[in-house]
This record gives sequence, structure tokens and C-alpha cells, in this order.
Amino acid sequence: MKRTGLALVALGAVPATASAQTPPAPAPVPATATLSVTAQDTLGGAALTGRSFTARVVMKPYVPNETAVLRVYRGKKKIRVKTLAFKPVNGGAAGVATLKVKSAKAGRLSLRASHRATPALATAVAKTVRLDAVRPYAARGSRGAAVRILQSRLAAMKYVVPRTGVYDSGTANAVMAWRKMTGMARTYTATSDVFSGLLAGKGKFKVRHPGDGRHVEARISKQVFALIDGGKVQRIYHTSTGAPATPTVRGKFRVYRKDPGTNAKGMVDSVYFIRGYAIHGYVSVPPYNASHGCLRVPIPNAREIYNWLQLGNVVWVEE
Repeated sequence: MKRTGLALVALGAVPATASAQTPPAPAPVPATATLSVTAQDTLGGAALTGRSFTARVVMKPYVPNETAVLRVYRGKKKIRVKTLAFKPVNGGAAGVATLKVKSAKAGRLSLRASHRATPALATAVAKTVRLDAVRPYAARGSRGAAVRILQSRLAAMKYVVPRTGVYDSGTANAVMAWRKMTGMARTYTATSDVFSGLLAGKGKFKVRHPGDGRHVEARISKQVFALIDGGKVQRIYHTSTGAPATPTVRGKFRVYRKDPGTNAKGMVDSVYFIRGYAIHGYVSVPPYNASHGCLRVPIPNAREIYNWLQLGNVVWVEE
């Protein structure tokens, strides 16, 4: 009987078991993933050599225990490789990972992030992010990324500066004004301390008289002054006030006269605020107080100040 039963099964007379008939279940399809990379804590979109910035990698969706590899190149040389684990954000809609990155040398940096496929998540490759690592130094005649970074940051803080990418006299004067505000040595060179200070937000001009509307605030001790509208700084200038023998008067005054052009004393586009004291352009504007009592400014800045100020505007001259 046993042999007969086996024969019947072989001939199909007896049904096979359910396990023999049901095909195995297909493997689950990995979820589609996206990766993106951004560079944060940079200065004007560039990194400073020897100073860290943050690479931020985002994966969507967030899947526990999934990782990505971040590779950092300087030119064609790989300078950093790190496997990153993600933390959920937005209720698990995405995962975020960060890494501090530093380049000891100047050059073009590339940030490349990728995730190799796993049973839970498909392969994902982020768009490469590129930025310059620049030496934090610039002086007269310099040009390029470092100068553009410097000019961009100074302008953002309202220092009057050209945006040419060339370290010209206007850039030197803006650096001088910033150095004065921070109490640094009064030189026209942007050293690493200048770049680091700008990145940290140092050098802000604090308004003392927001209730005076459109006005001037001059700081004798700093040898700078600012054009201010209400509580907002509009422009900050390098200036030279009265020498010890001919000091600038202190106090609150008002613009009472405006003389365009150049007068017999070499004063350019003069804005008078009391007696013969004026804000004006002059050929010599040293880092220290050297005038006959006026507020000297570089000649290229004189016309814009002249046009901005109106009769009756307040001028504060204080320490």
C-alpha cells in the first residue's frame, strides 16, 4: 500500500502539500532615499584655512540605523572620510548628521555624500557641494575669494566698502574703520584676526540716539562715525577728527549749511554742523585725530555723505 500511495502522488492523483505549491514571498523593495549636503558656518560661502566649518547632511526619509559616508576632497586629494549616523527631525520625516571640517591649506573643497543600498533603503548620492578654502589674509593689491569674502562681510555690517574683489583704498579704509571699532591695531591689512572677528560678528556700531531719526553719531575715541536712520545703522566711515591742539567740539548739533565742491582750504563737499566745523572730504585722513576740528573723510566718500545729510539733521559728537 505504501508503494501504491507514492505512485499515486507521483501521478498527481493525490494533491501535494500546500508548502510545495506556494512560491516564496518576494523580498521587500528598499525605500527610495534622497541625500543633500550644505556647508554652514562659512564666511561669504567660503571656508578659512585652519578654521572649522560644518558639513550638514540630510537624508529623507529617516530610517533607524541607516548611515551615509561623507568624503571631503581638496582638489583631487581626499582629506576626510567619515561614516555618519542620522538623528531624526520633523517627526522622523528626515534624518540629519553633521561633521566639523577643516582644511589646513587653501584650495577648492568638494563635499560628497553617499548611501549604499541596504534592504531598507535604496542607494542615494547627494549633489556635490563645492567651496573655496582661502587663506585669511588680504592687503592692498590682493584679489580673489578672500577679498570678496572680506568685502561681503564688511558690507553686511554696514561698513562702506567697494564690492570689486580687489583690495583697493576703499577696502583698506573699511578695514581700518572696523579695526578701530574693535580696538585692534590701526593698520590697513586684513589679517586672520580680522577674518575671524568678522565671522564672530565683532565690530558692530551700537546706536546711542535712536530717537533722533536721520542723524550722525561720531565716536571720537574710535575715530569713526555712522549715518543712522532711527535705530538702524546705514553706513560706517573711517574718519579723522580734531588734533589735540584743535579738538573737535563735543555735543549735539544740527546741519545748518552744505557747501558742494572743493573750497580754498581743500575741504570737499562740506556739511557744517556748528560754526566752521564740518564733515568733509580731505586728501589726508590718517588713522588718528589730525584735523583742525572737522570730521575728515576720504574724498570718495564725501559726496554720498553730502547727499545723504539734510539741513536740520542731528549730528552727535561724543567720546
